[in-house]
Amino acid sequence: MGYSSQSLTRLSRQLTPSDVSTLIGLATDHDLHVGAQFALASQCEAALIPVREAVMQHKLGFLDAEDVMSLIEGFSGCTQETQRKSSAMRSEIHSLGEAEQRRSEEEAKQKAAEDARIQRNALKMLDPERAKDLTLKEREEVYRRSLRQMGLREDGPMTPAQRDMVQRMYRTMVLGESGNRPPN
Repeated sequence: MGYSSQSLTRLSRQLTPSDVSTLIGLATDHDLHVGAQFALASQCEAALIPVREAVMQHKLGFLDAEDVMSLIEGFSGCTQETQRKSSAMRSEIHSLGEAEQRRSEEEAKQKAAEDARIQRNALKMLDPERAKDLTLKEREEVYRRSLRQMGLREDGPMTPAQRDMVQRMYRTMVLGESGNRPPN
């Protein structure tokens, strides 16, 4: 750890702009990310656009990118113009991160609502009268969700016993056939 403005100065002499893409790759390594952030910041203007692009491509986290921009802002080895650009870019990256967070939260809400709807339909299937209200598509959703919960896929590898069970599930859950099988 122990990084400081002296580290930025030393790194700015030892590294070149051609190292930026490698440093972005290292910034995702848990053990190296702080050093990589300092190394990126030491490259001043040369790091601005590549760091932003790495964030946009999800190759670098929003917080790590904001840290790089903050380091550039405070590094006296960078021009004042670069420090100003870094400040603006840090704000932009922060806004992008907030938008991504809102999008993720909205997707999670939609997924939860969809899961709740399918769960309600699964409960309807327990009552033969209420089950009649379900469409074929809704029955198939419940069936496929049940398979996923068991770690199975219709087109995935299965033992003969699993395949038999899946076929019975399809017949009873989707087609509404009786679960009783004639004895073999």
